[in-house]
Amino acid sequence: MARIAIIGGGAWGTALACVARRAGHEASLWVREAEIADAINAGKGNPVFLPGIALESGIAATGDMAAALARADAVLLVAPSQFLRPVAGSMRPHLTPGTPVVLCAKGIEHDTLALMTETAEETLPGCPIAVLSGPTFAREVALGLPTAVTLACADAAVGQHVVDLIGIPLFRPYLSDDPIGAEIGGAVKNVLAIACGIVTGKKLGDNTRAALITRGLAEMARLGVAKGGKPETLMGLSGLGDLTLTCNGPQSRNMSLGIALGEGRALQEVMAERKSIAEGVFSAATVVALAARLGVEMPICAAVDQVINHGANIERAIAGLLSRPFRAEAAGPN
Repeated sequence: MARIAIIGGGAWGTALACVARRAGHEASLWVREAEIADAINAGKGNPVFLPGIALESGIAATGDMAAALARADAVLLVAPSQFLRPVAGSMRPHLTPGTPVVLCAKGIEHDTLALMTETAEETLPGCPIAVLSGPTFAREVALGLPTAVTLACADAAVGQHVVDLIGIPLFRPYLSDDPIGAEIGGAVKNVLAIACGIVTGKKLGDNTRAALITRGLAEMARLGVAKGGKPETLMGLSGLGDLTLTCNGPQSRNMSLGIALGEGRALQEVMAERKSIAEGVFSAATVVALAARLGVEMPICAAVDQVINHGANIERAIAGLLSRPFRAEAAGPN
């Protein structure tokens, strides 16, 4: 039995704690909110982020970072991208060098445009870094429904070790040596899910959503390759798989936010109603800025950024995409 520390007590962190327990390991869950830790330890589940779901028994929740990381054989770090640096900094004094740290959230750091692996390598020197990404709704994972993910790590031995720790028949990690591609897929798909939600809210039809998914995948692949990722990674679970799930499932936080925007609601109003984070709201600006830095044109993501961060009119943003010049499908920008 290994001891796995999960840092972050939201829906996804709690679901991953269930995976660790099903794999036969100790699960130490660091939770910021004392009331959630108390509820989990009392066997009442996570009433804030996973209401109505019975969790695996034996999850030990705590607000003490030192206690959460004590004797950890591996760490699943679920802090959102905009909080990764400070959370990793608070982990560092309590983390044994050489302990694998698996990044389980998706995004790009706002001020530096660093990928999460780049931030983690800077703030947690001496710890091998891996990326867990793929088509996952936390509620379904917590319920024990079959799920497949990408586990990407530059060090094959470390990656295989993590796969061996958390892989079970109902939670299947597929090993990859391309963390960059996995990260780009995870960040971009959240922005594209907002776009798909908007066209769904505007009742523009399934044809439109399918076109957005396909042309959005082309944008994702161009950015991934420009950053140093592999095209085949973006065609796998952490790219196409995650994109397909998030852009077709209204239970997705990002798609549901886009639906609300398409129906005419204000972004601030929708955000104020939510306890969980729609990562695409934060990723829209960083994805577009990183693309500009790398000389990659991403019209769909740019349109979402204009709507989310610059108050652009949705109808005009859609019209702008539809009036772009016709070109060969494999020629490049949409």
